[in-house]
This record gives sequence, C-alpha cells and structure tokens, in this order.
Amino acid sequence: MKYVKRYSGRIGSAMATALCLLQLNAAAQDNETDKYFEISKNLEIYSNVFKELNQYYVDPIEPGKMVKTGVDAMLNDLDPYTNLITEAEAEDYELQTTGKYSGVGVATRVIDGNIVIAELYENGPVARAGIKAGDIIVSIDGQKVKGKDSDDIGLLMRGAPGSKLTMVVRNPITQKEDSKSIMREEIKISSVPYSCLLGSGNNIAYVCLSQFTPNCARDVRNALDSLKKAQPELKGVVLDLRGNPGGLLDEAVNVCNLFIDKGQLVVSTKGKNKEWDKQFKTNGMPWDLNIPLTVLMNHGSASASEIVAGTTQDLDRGVIVGTRSFGKGLVQNVRSLGYNTRLKVTTAKYYTPSGRCIQALDYSHRNDDGSVSSVPDSLKKMFKTKMGRVVYDGGGIEPDVKIEDENLSPLAITLLTKNYIFEYATKYYYNHPTIAPAADFALSESDFNDFEKWLSDKDYSYKTESEQLLAGLKETAEKEKYFDNVKGEYNALAAKLFHDKKQDLIKNRQEVMQLLANEIVSRYYYQRGRVINKLKRDDEDLKKALLLLSNSKDYQSVLKV
Repeated sequence: MKYVKRYSGRIGSAMATALCLLQLNAAAQDNETDKYFEISKNLEIYSNVFKELNQYYVDPIEPGKMVKTGVDAMLNDLDPYTNLITEAEAEDYELQTTGKYSGVGVATRVIDGNIVIAELYENGPVARAGIKAGDIIVSIDGQKVKGKDSDDIGLLMRGAPGSKLTMVVRNPITQKEDSKSIMREEIKISSVPYSCLLGSGNNIAYVCLSQFTPNCARDVRNALDSLKKAQPELKGVVLDLRGNPGGLLDEAVNVCNLFIDKGQLVVSTKGKNKEWDKQFKTNGMPWDLNIPLTVLMNHGSASASEIVAGTTQDLDRGVIVGTRSFGKGLVQNVRSLGYNTRLKVTTAKYYTPSGRCIQALDYSHRNDDGSVSSVPDSLKKMFKTKMGRVVYDGGGIEPDVKIEDENLSPLAITLLTKNYIFEYATKYYYNHPTIAPAADFALSESDFNDFEKWLSDKDYSYKTESEQLLAGLKETAEKEKYFDNVKGEYNALAAKLFHDKKQDLIKNRQEVMQLLANEIVSRYYYQRGRVINKLKRDDEDLKKALLLLSNSKDYQSVLKV
C-alpha cells in the first residue's frame, strides 16, 4: 500500500504540474491576446482620427507630414536611434551606411537666409564645375532657393547618376552670378581621408578612419600596406577613431581582424528575440598580430568605434588613448515598410569580449520629466581584460591613457556658430590664390591682425558661464522679492565679471588662429587638408600615442595588471 500511495502521489504531483503549466500557458496566451487587441484597437482609433481630420478639418492637411509627425512622437519615448526613414531621407541614410550617394558632391549651410556652399568633395561634380566654398546658390533648375533649408536643397541636388542640373551661383566677393551645368554621379566618401608616417624616425603608421562603411577595413589595410612599403621597419600603428560615429558592425569586426587572429570573438549581441543573440568572430588573416597599437578616441567615438576600442582593450592588444567614448551599445536593424520607407529599430545591445555592455544611457527608465540618466558609477559592473586588468561597463570605453578634454572657449564657439570663421576664410581664399601645403600652413601675425580688424564691426558678444549663472541668480532673487536688497552687490559683481571682447580675442588668440587656419586650408585642400593641418597642431592625444609607441617599456607597462 505504501508503494501505491507513493506512486499515486507522483501522479498527483505530475497532474498538478501539468495543470499549472496549462494555466500559465493560458495566462500567457491571454496576455498576448490582450496585447494584440490593444494594438488593433489603437491602430483603428489612429486611422479614424486621420480620416476625420482629412474630411472635416477646416484647412487642407498634409498626410505625409502629419503621419511623420505622429510616428516621430511615438518613437520619442524610445531611444534616439529608433526612427522612421522616409523616402526623402533615404539618400542621407545611404550616405551614412555606405559612404556613397548619387548627387553633386557638396554640403551647404544657411547664412542670413542664403544657401551657401559649405564644403566640396574633392574632384566631385561641383568642384570640377569651378564652384567654390562660400559661393551663394541662387537657384537650382530655375527654382529660387533663398529661404529654403539644407534638407530641401539636398533633395533638389540629388538624383540619378548621369542626370543634369543647372545651378546659378553668386560670388560672395564680386556678387557676380554665374550659371553652371552639373552632371550628377555616384559620390563615394573615403572612409580613410588620410594616412601617413609619423614619429621622429618616420616609423609610426598613422591612419585616420572617419566612418565604418562597406570595405573600410580593406581601406585601412591598404593604407597600412602602403605605409609598410614606404617604411619596412614600422615601430607601431596609430588608429585614429576620434569623431568616428560608427557604422557597420561587420566592418568593426574586420578592422579588429587586422590586429587580432582568426576565430577571435570581437562582439556579441543580445536582444529580446533570440534571433538577435549572435556572436561575431574574426574570420580572416590578420595584417599584423604583434606590432604595437594605439587607438585614439574621444567623446565623438561611438558604436562601431567603441567595438574596436573595447575589443582592443579587452584583449590587451593595444593601448586606448584620449577621452571616454560616447557610450552607444545599441544595435539597429532596418526594416522595410514599403514605398521606399524604412524603420530603423534598436533590436539588441552589444557586448565586448569581456562581457561588458558599454551603453551609457538607460532609455528604458526615464525620469519624471522624460529625461534619461547615465548609469551611475555605483551600478557599473567590473570586468577583466585577458591579462586581468580591470574595466567597467555602463559608460562607454574609458581610455587606458586619459588626456584632458580640449573644450572650445565660448568665444570660439560664438565665432563658429555666427559663421565668422567661415566668412573670413572665404575672404582670405579670394585674396590669396595659393597657400603653403596643408601640413605647413599657419596664419601670420599680420593675418590675425587683419581678422581682428575685419571682426571689429561685427557682433560676437556672448555670455560667459559666470554671467549666465549670475543672470539666473538675479531672476530667482526677483521672483523671491530679494533682489532690491542685494542690487548694489549684484551690480558690482556683474561689473567685475563683464568681459571685454577684445581682451577675449587676445586671450584665445592661438585657438582662433588654429580654427581659421583649418577652415582656410579646406578651401584649397578639401577634407584631406583639414586632417593634415590638424595633425600639426599641439595634439596631446597623438603626442602621447607617439611617445608610447617609441618607448616599448612604457607601452608594455600600460598593458600590465
């Protein structure tokens, strides 16, 4: 009987378990049914609202614009990387992901309502037509453009390769107008705008990688091969990822593969759906497994840049130099919605080889005001590199060798945002047919004095941070009825804090001269010239990287526990 009772108990337990599973499954199905009912119900409400507005609203509505506004509002509750890509925005998306698009090879900016040529792509259709940066676009194919924004102009200039457009431009100095016939073509933006040999013995390979577009790893390898051929006794490599916003995940893996062996885990992704749980490993032969490597990064280094930096750090393959990276550990996938419209949606998070996620902001938990907070230091988890060095998740990649941020002064920011640096560069260009090579060019004292004179009748006033805080204090004191009691002290402090624009220009002379020189160089040597000219500045990141690579003992000491 005891045996029977024991057996019966097992049957009862099994039945109870089965019943519990059935109940859980039914509950899950009910929840799923409720969820889909909510979706269906609200889609119908949305559709009905749209129909009613179209039928009865007093003024005509713009369906496309209204839907885009509604979808954007819906996506605002998610992360900033999940967004709708309309047909009009498809070209911009292609440029970001492939580094190429069909157009005329130009970037524009709006100055005083005018559409101005901001930058030309070297050997692009607009550059070959003789149009210069600083020229003002009057019309495109007979359509006046003043008052339009840069997005509208982009749509007018893009089109099928081989198609033509007529652009009327006005010289900013002579005000003479000229009509140019330009043929559109496929524009390819180089992912490696510059590479060279640096160091006291010209034995350090420097490669600047600006974006992770298709075949960018091949471009980096070709640059390294070329530098190796010129200098067989290379002592190290500097890979510059500063300001690189990322791009293709596969290309990040391929760039890592240049310096780490085949079959090595670079990054893994984990999402809500199991289909996004993947591991990405190197699958090719490396360029060099042993050459000392430094990777430069800053707060503008994001996504794929952080994969490369994080993998290099986790595997102790090289030294990371600069400032903390951006902290984007989210993976996006593009889904077609029809009518050449797409949804770029975050599907997973990625993790470096040590297992850390470098996402800095938690978009799943928002504050009461809708803002998003960074992961606090207290919640960051500790991980270890291959050799046992301690690293942390939750906030980008922390460099092995940290260099203090170089923030622009308020004066420099004002001169840039008010386009005074840009406009003076235009003036300088038309007054100087040629300049020194990009690596050697620098403004003279007389050039700076001329800029100072040119600037004298222009408004470049701004409030310092201290003045802004003081103004906030005054506003609060007035609201609380205390200001009359402290008015005298306030005015005295305000007078002491008042900054002299001329003195600020003198104090920030070096910074302003560098910004001017870099903008001027771009007029003669394009984007490549900008990179070359920046390298000759007092670049603390690069200087430290070169010192490490020239001293094996110092380099190895950074990688030790």
